[in-house]
Amino acid sequence: MGAQTPQPSGGTELLELYDRSVGDVFGYLVTRCGNTAVAEDLTAETYLAAVDATRRGTVPRMTTAWLIGVARHKLADHWRLQYLDERKLRLAAGGPELTVDDPWDAHIDAARAHGVLAELGAHHRAALTFRYLDGLSVPEVAEQLDRTVHATEALLVRARAAFRRAYEAGDDDA
Repeated sequence: MGAQTPQPSGGTELLELYDRSVGDVFGYLVTRCGNTAVAEDLTAETYLAAVDATRRGTVPRMTTAWLIGVARHKLADHWRLQYLDERKLRLAAGGPELTVDDPWDAHIDAARAHGVLAELGAHHRAALTFRYLDGLSVPEVAEQLDRTVHATEALLVRARAAFRRAYEAGDDDA
């Protein structure tokens, strides 16, 4: 028998992880964006980023949780770009921005909310994403962020306030 060239362990590990995790990563994305095609694209971008990280050797051990974290960033990037594109189109068309008498009593425009979330600082964005998009409890968020529960509660208060200020500031820009 001829000797076979062994495949790098990172590549083999990533292929095995792909088989185990692709459903979870895609499911995470599709439930948050509601669009199968976008979720498929973002899933592909997530795994391309994983391949790049494997080549660079920047991830000590890839897990499904790590991939979902990458997917979360890809989704936030998508929302930010979508928000900016929609805003440019509205401004270019000279059309009015959507307004309501009390935006907090009305249904929050999801695309705008995602755009605002993407513009927040990473610590605020992470706390709000874990708590409200991922549905984690405050103790679970604290564990993910490596903080105490009390510190996480305070962070969430500040993050909600920052989100509301940024969201309402968008009304002034209209």
